[in-house]
Amino acid sequence: MSFLTVAAYAPAGVGILAAGIVAEVFDPRGNGLPAFDFALCTDRPGPVRTDTGLPLLVGHGLDRLAEADLVLTLPWADFRTPPAPAVLDALSAAHRRGALVASHCVGAFALAAAGLLDGRRATTHWRFADLLARQYPAVEVDSAALYVDEGPVVTGAGAAAGFDLCLHLLRREHGAATANAIARDLVLPSHRAGGQAQYVATPAPEDCHDDRLAEVLDWARAHLDQPLPVTELARRALMSRRSFARRFAAATGTTPHSWLLNLRLGRAEELLETTNLPVEEIARQVGYRSAAVLREQFVRRRGVPPRSYRRAFAQVSAP
Repeated sequence: MSFLTVAAYAPAGVGILAAGIVAEVFDPRGNGLPAFDFALCTDRPGPVRTDTGLPLLVGHGLDRLAEADLVLTLPWADFRTPPAPAVLDALSAAHRRGALVASHCVGAFALAAAGLLDGRRATTHWRFADLLARQYPAVEVDSAALYVDEGPVVTGAGAAAGFDLCLHLLRREHGAATANAIARDLVLPSHRAGGQAQYVATPAPEDCHDDRLAEVLDWARAHLDQPLPVTELARRALMSRRSFARRFAAATGTTPHSWLLNLRLGRAEELLETTNLPVEEIARQVGYRSAAVLREQFVRRRGVPPRSYRRAFAQVSAP
């Protein structure tokens, strides 16, 4: 069942950026979007010091973690010291009762201390990935990923990657159209794959300042029904294939193939949710030669066939 009640644990020293990110993403906007019941919670309700020194008034205690469909642990200044036993018990209890549990940045240290990351892949801010691996050797730490989805437990990287984590959770549980609508409201790229590098030297495609590369990427978005081999993209960018691939990786932290794959699947998600087009036609519009090929890619990367995804997230009635 898609989450609606969201509780974010904000201990003393909580990152004010992280608190702002989750509050913005899960703001109950209306206009057909989910009516989230969002709350910050802490050990004892009242003023909580943030990492900037500014106080943040938090009105809920740990009991809120017992009610939420989605429980988030936010980064805090003293993350090297495990939270109080009552916090760890509350996180473990939320996981046992089936809540979706996620962490932003060094909030992963709280989940690790509660034992929720044992035997799982996880990520955190790249700067503290080695520390997480040393302190919790049962965790398989991926220092590069923007977020790692392990089903009931999802971990995200640091700072602004909190937006990527939250949008991924929205896309996974509420569908691409909802995630895209909220991303547009926040003036954000709608989707960055979890395997994309945490840090790249220059902006991602949506904010690309390289005019030639940006024009080619815009052209590719408008021509998804075509094969779009890398040689054609490189030709349009007036570069050799090798130079184009190198420049693309430097700008995005991923390959042209991976970028196109995510673009095609993202567009397929939107069409499955918002139209009654046959899967065969959707496959054609996003550049696959058959519905079978789309199904193979969809199952491999989204975990369900296109028709099952449509049943879960369709926003239009069947004809």
